[in-house]
Amino acid sequence: MVEMKGKVALITGAGQGIGHGVARAMAQAGAKVMLAGRTYDKVALAAQAIVAEGGEAQALACDVCNAEQIDAAVEATCSAFGGIDILVNNAQQVPLGKLDDVTDEAFTAGFESGPLATFRLMKRVQPVMAARGGGTIFNFTSSAGIRWDMTGYGAYAAVKQATRALTRAAAAEWGRAGVRVLTIAPHGESPGLKGWIEHNPAEAEAFFRTIPLGRIGRLEEDIGRALVALCGTDLGYLTGATIPLDGGQANFD
Repeated sequence: MVEMKGKVALITGAGQGIGHGVARAMAQAGAKVMLAGRTYDKVALAAQAIVAEGGEAQALACDVCNAEQIDAAVEATCSAFGGIDILVNNAQQVPLGKLDDVTDEAFTAGFESGPLATFRLMKRVQPVMAARGGGTIFNFTSSAGIRWDMTGYGAYAAVKQATRALTRAAAAEWGRAGVRVLTIAPHGESPGLKGWIEHNPAEAEAFFRTIPLGRIGRLEEDIGRALVALCGTDLGYLTGATIPLDGGQANFD
C-alpha cells in the first residue's frame, strides 16, 4: 500500500460506510485523518476505533449543508494536523424516488449536501493544498447518473452528475497548483446500500447480476485502499477522471 506518512486527510461522512472505510485505509497507510460527520458521537467512535488500531485520528461535528461549519472543519483540521493534503467529499443526502414523489425540500437537500458542499469544501481547501505543494480531492458520484432507465433516480442522478462537472472544472483550474481532483463511483457495503437491498430485493437481485465480479466492494479493502493508491505518485498524472470502483458494472465512457 502507498506510504502516506505525513499526509493529512479530511473525510466527510466518516462515521460509517464508505467514509469510515476510507478513513481506516488512509490511517493504516500512515495518514493523519480527521473524521467529520453530522453526529459527533458516531464519528468520535469511528476515530477511537482507528486510534485503537494504531492510527492517528480525530473527530469533529460538521453538517456539510452549513457553510460556517465547513469553514470550522477546515480550520480545525489545519490547527490539529498542520494542513490538509487530501479531501474526501463523501457526505450526501440522497433524493430518491420518482420525480412526482421527490419534494422540493428533498431535492434541495440533495444539492446542498452534494454539489454545493463539494463546491464549498473544494474552494476552502484548495489554497491550503496549494501552499503545501499540491493535494488530492475525491468527490463521489454514482452510476445512477448514467442508467438507461432513470425511473426513480432522476433527482439523485442530477445531484451526482453536477458533482462530476465540478470535478472536471476544478481539475482544469487547479492542476497547475498541483491539486488533482477525481470523481469516484463506488459500490460499497454501506448501510445505505444494505438498506436499499433489503427494501428492493427483486431489483437488488437483478443489480447483482450486472456486476461482472459478482459482489459489492468491501469498504476498506476495495474502496479505501483504492483511494490510498490514487494518492500515490505513481498515479500523479491522473486528474479530472471518473473512476468506477464497482466490480465492472458501469460504463462511464
